[in-house]
Amino acid sequence: MKGIKTYLWPLFLLSPALILLLVFRFFPIAYAFLLSFQDWGIGGSKGFIGLSNYKWLLQDPFFWQSFWNTINYAIIAVPLSIIVSLFIASLLNRGLKALGLYRTIYFLPVITSMVAVSIVWKWLYDPQRGVFNYFLTTMGLSPLKWLEEPRGIIELIIGKELPYLLKGPSLALVSIALMSVWKSMGYNIVIFLAGLKNIPDVYYEAAKIDGAGPWQTIKNVTLPLLSPTTFYVAIMTTIASLQIFAPIWLMTGPPPGGPLGRTSVVIYYLYQKGYEEYQVGYGTAIAFVFFLFVLAITIFQKTVLEKKVYYEV
Repeated sequence: MKGIKTYLWPLFLLSPALILLLVFRFFPIAYAFLLSFQDWGIGGSKGFIGLSNYKWLLQDPFFWQSFWNTINYAIIAVPLSIIVSLFIASLLNRGLKALGLYRTIYFLPVITSMVAVSIVWKWLYDPQRGVFNYFLTTMGLSPLKWLEEPRGIIELIIGKELPYLLKGPSLALVSIALMSVWKSMGYNIVIFLAGLKNIPDVYYEAAKIDGAGPWQTIKNVTLPLLSPTTFYVAIMTTIASLQIFAPIWLMTGPPPGGPLGRTSVVIYYLYQKGYEEYQVGYGTAIAFVFFLFVLAITIFQKTVLEKKVYYEV
């Protein structure tokens, strides 16, 4: 009897949290999974249709366009966010005075509303009155249609039309990625700065005694000992980038997904199908397929990248 109470008492204490998770997390997920096998529209379910939603998804060119746009966005945003954040964190780690003030300044965009940030950056990108085009014209360059340009950046660079997969991400998608990197880099800076502070000075002193230069110190001391932090930032930034939605909707819609759908990402397409066109069954099918993709990417990162992580300090 005493052994049973030993197990039941912790469950009793955890029961409020477990009930909340069951009602507001696990039940909606299970119910949504069932919806993905139904023809569910504005009037409710029209019946069970099996795997038809998933078959339509595989044949939907707009889904694959959104999927490719999502991949392009992540390829831009993730490395750029890591590199810029690590560079700024390294500068802040050099014993600057008023370090707390700098941390606050760089973290302000993180806590600022995405709606407010998107509106401000949309004005900065404005073709006629935007600040970015003002600087381009003062330097003698042609103004750009930042959020209205459907052509890929590779097309713009070489000046001729290319096949779809070779176009590169559209200028509109790159513009949104730059804004998102600026918005979120403060969080990564704080994480990297904590990782840098956690590296003992004895390693730098040993490298200096061995005659290592600045680049050798970064390559053989800083980056290996910072690898757990970089691994965490890479996984979290990748997941966040694959789930991008609000800036796309606020800065390039309507029309859906900006110019010729070149900024439409999977989450935006899911929203469009599920909440604007009321194709709930099809929208949930998109959600579960994309969930499996994000899960596969995360497992791949953990399997491959974690092998290069050095945990002993």
